[in-house]
Amino acid sequence: MNITDFDFELPEELIAQTPLNDRTASRLLVMNRESKTIDHQSFTDIIDYLQPGDCLVLNDTKVLPARLYGSKEDTGGKVEVLLLHQQEGDRWEVLVKPAKRVKKGTVITFGEGVMTATCEDELEHGGRVLHFHYDGIFYEVLNNLGEMPLPPYIKEQLPDRDRYQTVYAKEEGSAAAPTAGLHFTKELLGKIEAKGVEIAFITLHVGLGTFRPVSVDRIEDHDMHAEFYHMSQDTAEQLNRIKRNNGRIISVGTTSTRTLETIANDFGLEFMAASGWTDIFIYPPYQFKAIDGLITNFHLPKSTLIMLVSAFAGKSFVLQAYEEAIERRYRFFSFGDAMLIL
Repeated sequence: MNITDFDFELPEELIAQTPLNDRTASRLLVMNRESKTIDHQSFTDIIDYLQPGDCLVLNDTKVLPARLYGSKEDTGGKVEVLLLHQQEGDRWEVLVKPAKRVKKGTVITFGEGVMTATCEDELEHGGRVLHFHYDGIFYEVLNNLGEMPLPPYIKEQLPDRDRYQTVYAKEEGSAAAPTAGLHFTKELLGKIEAKGVEIAFITLHVGLGTFRPVSVDRIEDHDMHAEFYHMSQDTAEQLNRIKRNNGRIISVGTTSTRTLETIANDFGLEFMAASGWTDIFIYPPYQFKAIDGLITNFHLPKSTLIMLVSAFAGKSFVLQAYEEAIERRYRFFSFGDAMLIL
């Protein structure tokens, strides 16, 4: 398939720059895959579409303040660093800008010498391996020096870091938020559980694989960057029980979906406890094995995320829904409105 098959025109003013004061105040576009109907609701109405015996699967990854601004020790040239994932010890795979300034052996200083990093390897697409040097605890130093890694299309500052975290974020390691989960509050999750809907947690640390642009014409030629995932034994047993009882597994976000489908592809009919790296790339005509429903945000044109959603709901139906959303002035991308696909 061609990358242009997943393109659409989006007015720039529909890109949400700030989160709503109330997480649950977003709008909700509901797509029914069987009837090919589209409903327009509020996010709090999501509870009406969930049934006792269903299970929401949430990604409990926690976003690191992963964007650092430093300078080259020898020239003072400015460098921006985005942490992607931790390798061994204090070595991290990162993205750097401008990449041409950072060669193997380059030393970068952060926070007037509070922390330094030496480039030990040069990777593709601006990737580098940096070895960090500091006193104390790395995450405490990072919390003082780093900024939340908001996407480049968000121009506004975010005064409250927690608004780029889900309320259930727990496992540190992401370079971006699993944004479908930003709409939930603890109160709404409590009401959902009170209806008899179960909550399950998996982890996928969001990295380059999720948000790297597709730069090839044929989407089949795109290579996904691997991201770390984990499913516990308790979650595997919970999801297997839900399936045996004919409950629906509703994935919250494309990251949860990619984790569930990775495990389903690896282990077949039953979920299993597993950890590892996934580079799964889901696009039409992928046959889903794990999920029965999907809660997600509105995604960028020509992105791997809109390809995944198109695989689940059908490309023409998804583009029809996006057209309606644009006509009705929905808010798009990370801090935007939500979709429920059943």
